[in-house]
Amino acid sequence: MKDLLKKLPLPITGLMLGFAALGNLIQSHSQSLRSLFGLTSGIIFVLVLLKIILLPKGVKEALQNPVIASVFPTFSMTMMLLATYIKPFSGGFASLFWFAGLILHIVLMISFTLKFVLNNNYSIKKVFPSWFIPYVGIAAASVTSGAVGMQSIGRIIFWFALATFVVLLVIVLKRVLVVKEMPEPTIPTIGIISAPASICLAGYMNSFEVKNIILVYALLIVAQVLYWGVILYLPKILKLKFYPSYSGYTFPLVISGLGLKLTNGFLTKAGSPISFLPTLVTIEEVIAVVACIYVLIRFLGFLFATEKVQPQTGK
Repeated sequence: MKDLLKKLPLPITGLMLGFAALGNLIQSHSQSLRSLFGLTSGIIFVLVLLKIILLPKGVKEALQNPVIASVFPTFSMTMMLLATYIKPFSGGFASLFWFAGLILHIVLMISFTLKFVLNNNYSIKKVFPSWFIPYVGIAAASVTSGAVGMQSIGRIIFWFALATFVVLLVIVLKRVLVVKEMPEPTIPTIGIISAPASICLAGYMNSFEVKNIILVYALLIVAQVLYWGVILYLPKILKLKFYPSYSGYTFPLVISGLGLKLTNGFLTKAGSPISFLPTLVTIEEVIAVVACIYVLIRFLGFLFATEKVQPQTGK
C-alpha cells in the first residue's frame, strides 16, 4: 500500500474533484451512475488522505512546487462536493464536512498567497492556469451551499470568486497566450481555463434565488467561449505523454457542463428557453464523462505500470 501511496501524485485530486462533480452532472440521468462516480471520488479521497497521514514529508515536499500547491485546493473543493453525497445519510455530518472543506480551502488559499504570490520572487512565468483553483475554486462552496442550507455564505463567496476570476483571467491569458514558454508537464493545466467562469455561473445559479439575467448571460457567454477554446486545444494536449496535470481536463469540463445545464433549466423555467441549449448540454455531458473516464484510465495505467518513471509536474 505504501508503494502505491508513494507513487500517487497529488494532482490526482483534480480527477477526484472531477468525478465528484460528474456524479452531480449526470444525476438527472442515472442515480446509480451518480453513486458510482461519487464512490470513485471517495476512494481517491481516502487514498490521498492516507498519503497525507502516512507520508507527510513527501506531501510537504511536493507542495513546495507552485503548480502542485495551486492544484491541491481541489482536495478541499472535493470535500464540499462530497458533502452533497453524505447529506442523505447524515445531514449534520454533511454540514460539518462541508464547513471543514471551506475552512481548509481558505487556509490553503492564504498559504498559497503568502508563499507564491506575496514574495520577492514573483514572476509572470511562475503563473499558471492552476492559479484559478485557490481563488475562484472556492466557488465550489456557492455551488453546494444549497445542499447544506448555507446559501447566504454561498452568495458572499460567489462575489469573491467572481472578482478574483476577472483579475486572474487577464493575468493567466497573458501568461498562456503572450508569454507562453510553459514547461511541457504544465501544458495540460490549460484545460483549467474553462472552469472559473462556469463554476461562478453554477454557484450563482445555486446560491441566488433572484438572478440578474444580464449577469447570467454574461457568465454563460464567457464560460462557453473559454470552454470551446479549451476543447479546440485538446488535440495538442493528447499528443503529449501522460502527466498528472491531465486532471486539468476533468473537473473544468464537468463544471462547464453543469453550469450550462443549470442555466438551461433556469431559462426554461423563466419562459426564455434557448432552443439549442438542451442539445449543447447533452454534448457537454458526454464530453465530460468521456474525459473523466479517459483520464482515470491513464492514471491507473501510470500507477500500476512497472517500468515507468513517475513524471513530475514542472515548476
